Amino acid sequence: MATTIQITEMLQKELSKKKIFEKETYEEVIWDLLEDTKELNQETKKELQEAREEYQKGKISTLQQVRKELGF
Repeated sequence: MATTIQITEMLQKELSKKKIFEKETYEEVIWDLLEDTKELNQETKKELQEAREEYQKGKISTLQQVRKELGF
């Protein structure tokens, strides 16, 4: 079932800038934006898990240690 939504001209202009090709629909643009968000969330979750594992294994350095190593 299709539905109609109202958007401002400013949002329409911003969505138009996101189009990969001229005939791309706004629905396709919105799906692409949603997909990008989901991928970022999955990538971020993976990086957070890796960081937790490194922390648990003691593979971390304090800011003070890094400064000392870099000579600050």
